[in-house]
Order: sequence, then C-alpha cells, then structure tokens
Amino acid sequence: MSTTSDTVDALIRLLDAADALPGAAALRERSYDLLALPPGGTVADVGCGAGRAVAELAGRGFHAIGVDRSEQMIEQARRRRPGLDLRSGDARRLPVPDASVAGYRADKVFHELTDPGQALAEARRVLTPGGSIVLIGQDWDTFVIDADDRALTRTIVHARADTIPNPWGARRYRNLLQAAGFDQPAVEVHTAVFTDATMLPILAGLSSAAQSTGAITGEQADAWTAEQQHRAQTGRMFLAIPMFVASARRS
Repeated sequence: MSTTSDTVDALIRLLDAADALPGAAALRERSYDLLALPPGGTVADVGCGAGRAVAELAGRGFHAIGVDRSEQMIEQARRRRPGLDLRSGDARRLPVPDASVAGYRADKVFHELTDPGQALAEARRVLTPGGSIVLIGQDWDTFVIDADDRALTRTIVHARADTIPNPWGARRYRNLLQAAGFDQPAVEVHTAVFTDATMLPILAGLSSAAQSTGAITGEQADAWTAEQQHRAQTGRMFLAIPMFVASARRS
C-alpha cells in the first residue's frame, strides 16, 4: 500500500508524540526485558516506524532489524537514524530468513491487521526454537474517560473503535498466541493516566471519528470536545489508557 509523504510525516509526528508520553519509555524498556535476548542476539521489530525501538535495541548490543510496510517510512527512518538495519516488508511476509531471529517485537501493530493469525504464523517462521515474541498495544474499546454524558461517551469510544480493522486485537493477544502454537503466553497491563491538556488532540480525534461514521452529530461532537477542553482547563480531565503487553515463546 502506497503512503504519501504528507501522511508519513503526520504519522511520524504522531509516533514521536506517543513516544514522549509519560511512561512510554518505561513501556518500551519493559518490552525489551521481556524479549530476554541472548547477548548479541538478533531481533525483528515489526512495524518499526521511524526506528526508535530499533535504535534502542541496537544500543543494547543486539542486532535489531526494523521492518515496516511503508517504504516512505523506512526512508525517513534511514535519514533519521543512519546505520540501522531497516527493511521494507509486511508483517505477513517478513524479509527475514527462517529461524533467524531470537526475538520478535510488534508495538501498536496488530490492531491494524485483519488476519493476525497469519502474522503470528510468520513470526513463528522467523523465530528460532525457544525464541521470544512480545506484542504491545491498546484495546480500542477501552478508553476510560470521565465525562458528563455517559451514553454519548460510550457511543464515541465504540464508534471510533469500529473504524479500526482489529480493535480487540490487544485483548485477544493471549488467545491468539495460544492458537498460533506459542508456549507460556502471559499478558501484563500498564495503564497510563492523563489529567491535563496533553491528550486533548486524542480526545478531539475520538469525537471527530465518531462524527465521521454518523454515530453522533457535529453538534454533539463539538459539545463533547468543548467539555473535555473545559475539564482540562479546570483540572477535571481524566483519561486512562490500558496498554497490553503480551509475551510468549516459540516451541
């Protein structure tokens, strides 16, 4: 799928903002620890985006391979972080030989996959026996938001989730890993809490997306967003986003 330069630039800005959120660096570090790679081991970071995790893993002494389906994203990553092993490829067809990596990591990827089982079969192909897999992501039906109108807030959250190819991907990590034949699947939940204006663009995006689906009117979207802005200004905003981190081993 082709991606325009403007779209890639916008996505990189979004990824940079997400990486700068409180707790984001600690969550990445936790994912690296769960990989439990051998010294100098090879790891594939699937959906690598601008290459931040690839660079951090390489900095730990591992051979990190970054894979992204967008050739434009890979080009941007190479400009930003020269010297990394970055490859254009799809999660369903990785440009990596059989049984060649000790670790597989995918952060905020599986909610975009209509067939996650196919991607996990590909993960098994590239992993060595005993190799580790770590998946990170949010459940798109689980934005915890305080608001005056509970019914409207539920409608907004669910309508936004329904625009995502696989919105329940994260809550299904454990069962997906089991079905794909991985051993010892485990899931952790790390919840980020926001009480200031940092996440207002995210909240505005939720209402805008819900409006675009026809689930709410423009008037409802504007009023709900205005309420969240007022809550942020008066110290009454509350948003919590659970992030699911799943890990398992290839048999």
